[in-house]
Amino acid sequence: MSLDQLYQQIILEHAKARHGSGLAGAAVPDGASTGQSHQLNPVCGDEITVRVATAGGKVSELRWDGDGCSISMASASVLTELAEGLTAEEFRTIIDSFREVLRSRGKVAADPEILGDAAAFEGVARYAARVKCAMLSWVAAEDALGQALAR
Repeated sequence: MSLDQLYQQIILEHAKARHGSGLAGAAVPDGASTGQSHQLNPVCGDEITVRVATAGGKVSELRWDGDGCSISMASASVLTELAEGLTAEEFRTIIDSFREVLRSRGKVAADPEILGDAAAFEGVARYAARVKCAMLSWVAAEDALGQALAR
């Protein structure tokens, strides 16, 4: 199996599994500060709402609801798995790394040591129209994190 095939498989699995999906009825962890952000990609209609809860300077929970293509839903699922337990600074570093890879148009390789399964989205960088799909939940999470930390 080639690396591209493996990456495609990871994206398809996350699009189906949708880790962290479901805001309705999800209780906020006790003592946590939260932020929530809704983002829309008007080009393709993808939309997502991300809630980030922080406690003790760490991401204690990331939950989301959304509707869109496999890339945007898989990206949100991967993001959930990466975020929980990280410090705010570590989380921002991962977001910045993901953004750099996706905006590079294929010139910056993803580091699986930093990005984990998010490295699977490296190939998306070659398709400008899909970059926003992959970034949508990450932009929402970055905004929600800022709100949570400001509280």
